[in-house]
Amino acid sequence: MARPGGTLPAQRFDQLVEAFAGRPGVTAPGESRPRFGSSALKVDGSIFAMLTRDELVVKLPGARVAELVASGAGRPFDAGKRSPMKEWVVVAGLDVQDWRVLAEEALAFVGGSRGGP
Repeated sequence: MARPGGTLPAQRFDQLVEAFAGRPGVTAPGESRPRFGSSALKVDGSIFAMLTRDELVVKLPGARVAELVASGAGRPFDAGKRSPMKEWVVVAGLDVQDWRVLAEEALAFVGGSRGGP
C-alpha cells in the first residue's frame, strides 16, 4: 500500500540511500554484516536513519524529537521496548522530501556527535 508521497516506504528509503551513498563516513545498508540496523544508514558506524517496520526512524537531539512528536510529524520510538528512546523518532506520514530533510538533520547530529570528518 502506497503512503503519502506516492511511493512505498522501502522505495522511499532506497531514495534516501541513493542520496546519502558516497558521502564521507556514510555506510549504506548491506555494506556491513547483517545484524540490528542492517537496514540502516550509518555515519562512522553509528546509525542515523533506518527503516523499521516500513517506517523511517531517525536519531535527533531530544528537543527536536519532542518538537516533532508535539507537532504530530513523529512519534516516540521504543525499539520494541516499553519506554521511548529519547533521541529517536518515528517519522509520521511525511513525503519523501521531508524524509530527506530529517535524514540530513540526523546525519549532522550523529556525525557531529562523533567528532565529524
